[in-house]
Amino acid sequence: MSLKWDPSSGGPVHDLDIIAAVYTAQAPAGEPAYLVHFDSRSPDGTITLSRDSRTGLGLGIDESMVLELNRLAPAYARVVVGIAIQQGGGRVTFGDVANTAVFVKEGYEELFRDDFGAVRDATSATVVEFTRQGPQTWTYRAAVHGYDADPEAFTRSMGALR
Repeated sequence: MSLKWDPSSGGPVHDLDIIAAVYTAQAPAGEPAYLVHFDSRSPDGTITLSRDSRTGLGLGIDESMVLELNRLAPAYARVVVGIAIQQGGGRVTFGDVANTAVFVKEGYEELFRDDFGAVRDATSATVVEFTRQGPQTWTYRAAVHGYDADPEAFTRSMGALR
């Protein structure tokens, strides 16, 4: 999964973060079993944030997360991935951030792409949901849904079933 955006041009710094919430088969919604984001990683190394930008400076991809779902323990049945905008410098929505794009790929095949146009007034958004269908089978679906929540509040609500 990859995320890109252009840096702020005079207003608050734009710091967007990829967040993965992992849920158990016994509790597939509500509070996640654990989160993977800018200052954490999965306990087993199956979900890794490999690039973390705090400004959007640079060329190409600003944030990148690798999800190795086939290695995830059988106790985990659902992973919801979203994007949250840090709100430390004042309220920033997706509409305030230029040239946003999120990509979901499996190998070189692009499965999904979005520019947050449908959630431009939101400060965070779910993007995609992966659900275990069998021991080694996962399905994904686009799950773009905007929230008016800071990153902490977002992580508590992003797993709601829709």
